[in-house]
Amino acid sequence: MHHAGPDDSTGRERVLAAWLAERGSVLVGYSGGVDSTYLAAVALDVLGAGSTLAVIGRSASYPESQWASARDVAARIGLTVREIATDEMSDPRYAANTSNRCYFCKTELWSRLVPLARELGIAAVVDGTNADDLTGHRPGMAAAREWGVESPLAVVGLGKQEIRALSAARGLPTWDQPSSPCLSSRLPTGTEVTPLRLARVEAAERAARAIGVQGDLRVRYHGDTARVELTEPEVERWRSATHRSELHDAIVSAGFASVELDLRGF
Repeated sequence: MHHAGPDDSTGRERVLAAWLAERGSVLVGYSGGVDSTYLAAVALDVLGAGSTLAVIGRSASYPESQWASARDVAARIGLTVREIATDEMSDPRYAANTSNRCYFCKTELWSRLVPLARELGIAAVVDGTNADDLTGHRPGMAAAREWGVESPLAVVGLGKQEIRALSAARGLPTWDQPSSPCLSSRLPTGTEVTPLRLARVEAAERAARAIGVQGDLRVRYHGDTARVELTEPEVERWRSATHRSELHDAIVSAGFASVELDLRGF
């Protein structure tokens, strides 16, 4: 059997297709991000719309703008989407925002999606975890393992850059989408997660996009102060005298008293 070489991403995509074909039907935990969109698109190709279900877990930590684009992309590729309201916010262990916050969120998510898959007779529940995600502190992955959720992108060794390139080759609009972890990640560890705080962060990021901020963007919540992280080229653009006050006003309009621009960039 041909084993994919180090730069043979199409080979890895074939292995992924075979993996999915073997399952026969999948429920994809779908966020509309780069990875889960690519996985869903390949599943559609291999298994067809009748055997591929995408499920979005919706809560205050999932931005409205991402929800709209996730629905839009799904409609474009013919993906069936269901939504389930998740309630991690009311779990005090999640709200306390410790370093393993993601474990409680994903436990909540999979505890709803895995029974749904069983009820519908779907063979496997899969997520968009990729090979690059296997390094570092990922408490959410422990929850996936406990619930028997599989990560085929990681299994076949596909990393983020390959997934972007393969997405572009398929014409998926997500190929160059900035990465967007949930809104709770904008609050420092130990700062309680509340819907109001998340709404303020979301409004600030939306205001920054509205004035033309491009690329990766995080508005970090520090009480009344917003700390804005941008990519290096964007830092240069928005720290200039002409643009600085525009960025400041946009963030303040979302309910922050002061704004700091992180000059280190991503």
